[in-house]
Amino acid sequence: MDDTLNIRQKEFLGSGWSFPVTFSAGNSQLTLTRYEENIKESIDIIMQTTYGERPFEPQFGSGLQTFFFKDMTPTLKGEIKEAVKSSLLNNEPRITVLNIDVAFTDMTNGLVEITIDYEYNQTNTRHNYVYPFYLKEGTNLNI
Repeated sequence: MDDTLNIRQKEFLGSGWSFPVTFSAGNSQLTLTRYEENIKESIDIIMQTTYGERPFEPQFGSGLQTFFFKDMTPTLKGEIKEAVKSSLLNNEPRITVLNIDVAFTDMTNGLVEITIDYEYNQTNTRHNYVYPFYLKEGTNLNI
């Protein structure tokens, strides 16, 4: 009985295609994710998508790609934080963002870690998500 109640409480979290899209080997069925995993994948998609990439939803995404090759300054931290906050507010209604921390963890390689603390709106369960973002994307080419 407790499992049924727990599933009903999580129904609002939804389900959808897994990302990246995969199929099961045995019966070629589309792999689906549910509940917390679906929200985590949704956040991942939002973080990776640039504005205008989806023709019918031009405001979908975070636009983090606009920060490529910028100097790693405190101002950049604030800009990234605001971009992530507004993109999640506009694109993921199932969560409330509690805090966003931006850290320059590897200045040489341009690694920025974005930590997002959030809670699910209906259950008030807290979680966090760390997104590794490289400012110097594609600069390690040995030509």
